[in-house]
Amino acid sequence: MNQKLRAAQMNHVDIGELQVQTISAVGGIPVENARITISYTAEPGSPLEELRTDANGQTETISIAAPPLEYSMEPDQPQPYAEYTVHVEAEGYRPVNVDGTDIFSGQTALQNVRMEPLEVSEENLKNIVIPAHTLFGDYPPKIAEDEIKPVDESGEIVLSRVVIPEYVVVHDGTPGDSTASDYYVRYRDYIKNVASSEIYATWPTETIRANILAIMSFTLNRVYTEWYRNKGYDFTITSSTAYDHKWMYGRNYFQSISEVVDEIFANFLSRPNVKQPILTQYCDGQRVTCPNWLSQWGSKYLGDQNYSAIEIIRYYYGNDMYINEAEEISGIPASWPGEDLRVGSSGNKVRQMQEQLNRIAQVYTSIPRIATDGAYGPATEAAVRQFQSIFGLPATGVVDYPTWYKISEIYVGVTRIAELY
Repeated sequence: MNQKLRAAQMNHVDIGELQVQTISAVGGIPVENARITISYTAEPGSPLEELRTDANGQTETISIAAPPLEYSMEPDQPQPYAEYTVHVEAEGYRPVNVDGTDIFSGQTALQNVRMEPLEVSEENLKNIVIPAHTLFGDYPPKIAEDEIKPVDESGEIVLSRVVIPEYVVVHDGTPGDSTASDYYVRYRDYIKNVASSEIYATWPTETIRANILAIMSFTLNRVYTEWYRNKGYDFTITSSTAYDHKWMYGRNYFQSISEVVDEIFANFLSRPNVKQPILTQYCDGQRVTCPNWLSQWGSKYLGDQNYSAIEIIRYYYGNDMYINEAEEISGIPASWPGEDLRVGSSGNKVRQMQEQLNRIAQVYTSIPRIATDGAYGPATEAAVRQFQSIFGLPATGVVDYPTWYKISEIYVGVTRIAELY
């Protein structure tokens, strides 16, 4: 081990957590019994942990060394996250190597790995390299734009209301880079990826919430105005920080960020008498300053002072900014019932949820099958709790807003899989 690596590892005095989930790129089914090797990215030949995935394609959650928490609490500190390499092999699949999985002190990192069956790929190894976090690496600053876009009702803009898309198409480069790949990414996964790439998961929850609101509103402005499509492109948004947000192919995201996104994913930011989501631009507030835009580090300090998310938003964007909710969520078969479903609940919404859980259980077999009788009893509670534990939600056994929409999302996914065969 070289001296530089040894010094870096000596700084890893705190503990984070890591869970790996494997899923087939064809059919989206979990990959059971995959072999996972964890090592420091700087020393991939020295494994630290060896794991196996269960029937849900998941490993156990392991504790793993991370730098001190205080490194992520102030700018100009040493790198606040450790970088690990996750190597995955499974029978019948192409091996995958992920370099640079981020581990922060006290945070649970979720590394999802898509595996390609050997019959659809002739290459031996798929290597994913996660770039530096935007608060630590060197990235170009945002090119300023008007926060409200001109919309010609008689032109190409066809959306009459804000819709949460099921997918966005991410162009992994600048708009004019024809060599960059385009990726279809679930909207919520896109937001989780960007937030994990651009803010630290260790920050106050209300700071995380404010930044996610800004990221979502910006993204939905691109969707609503069909910004790039009207310029002749076939994608929704880019991964360039100069134009949009930093999205990183194959990166891990964090439990603390994931839970906030699942809670508020239908929200965006509005101003009075403006139909479109506001293009909420921001900067780090340290290397780049941006008057009238959100400062990421500044929002962290406001969160430390117990500012709420909307107070942080209004501190930067003005008091006429408010949180709105989309009228429609694309790809979701039925809307939120308006109240939590729990033991004692009954009716058509409970029955629908039970039917969806049973369909999901055909793929995620650790979820117990339940009666579809519209009565929320202990068996339904147990099935919900198991679903929540698989998909990174608090395992309460109660179908709250995030759980309802996660069940809907996974149900849509597994039923579409069945249509392919």
